[in-house]
Amino acid sequence: MRGFAELIYIYKREFGKDVFNPKLPFTIGHENVGIIEEVGSAVDWLSKGDPVILHPYITCRHCKACRAGNDMHCPNGKFPGLDGTDGGYAEYLKTSAYSAIKLPKNVDPTPMAPLADAGLTAYHAVKKLKLDPDSKVVVIGIGGLGHIAVQILKAITPATIIAVDVSEDRIKLAKELGADEGVIAGADGGVNEVLKLTNNEGADAVLDFVGEHGTPKNAIRMIKKGGIYSIVGYGGEFTNTTLDFISREISVIGNLVGTYNELAELVELYAREKVKLRTQMFRLEEANKALEMLKSGKIAGRAILVP
Repeated sequence: MRGFAELIYIYKREFGKDVFNPKLPFTIGHENVGIIEEVGSAVDWLSKGDPVILHPYITCRHCKACRAGNDMHCPNGKFPGLDGTDGGYAEYLKTSAYSAIKLPKNVDPTPMAPLADAGLTAYHAVKKLKLDPDSKVVVIGIGGLGHIAVQILKAITPATIIAVDVSEDRIKLAKELGADEGVIAGADGGVNEVLKLTNNEGADAVLDFVGEHGTPKNAIRMIKKGGIYSIVGYGGEFTNTTLDFISREISVIGNLVGTYNELAELVELYAREKVKLRTQMFRLEEANKALEMLKSGKIAGRAILVP
């Protein structure tokens, strides 16, 4: 299965052995929704036929991180579809009942699948920021995660949103979804235009959904004194002088999915139509086709496989 092999290569190249080192064979698919087919005898809060969305991490529930509600930091957890644990490219998926969030009956679960990781990660990153009515926040990359982040920022913060992307179509989309300003990245990555829009002070926060091709360096240049660089995209690296971090007191934050409770909150926003997803549907047997389209940049938003 060519697409499968390519995806495993990406996992190993991008995440490295310190994060995921999946052993073949296993089933991929880490953003999952579905209808409950069967529950164990100890589960009395879920029933057959319930529509659910799954938190992407299966946790132990008894470590310090789990007890504190920081599910994604569980040292004993499993990540279906990524770490060698079977995921959702299948008709059935076995998981922990504690990963399932029951969905409202009037909401179609299928289009919601990207909320389970893409949406959750964006929500987690936005919720960490402390933004005031006069705050200005930059979103770099209006793709699968970035277009969700714009909507979340609009829904739960009072900040001015500045979208940055290389594509005019994506900037147009960002404005339709709630961005106040749009900047074409250009040769300088959009730095000069962002500075103009912030009275040459810089943004209070930059959410980087690209994380490579120069965006980390450009993001640091866009940030004001005391500002925050929030990294979501990966694949690149950034360097900066220690003096600049000190003199401008810049904070750098990494983001790894989010908590179970944050996913439940995001589901509520989706049910209230505060967040909408751009998706393309494919049958399960079209998985290779979907992966090839993803590789060639032909997927608008997120692709969803339907068994």
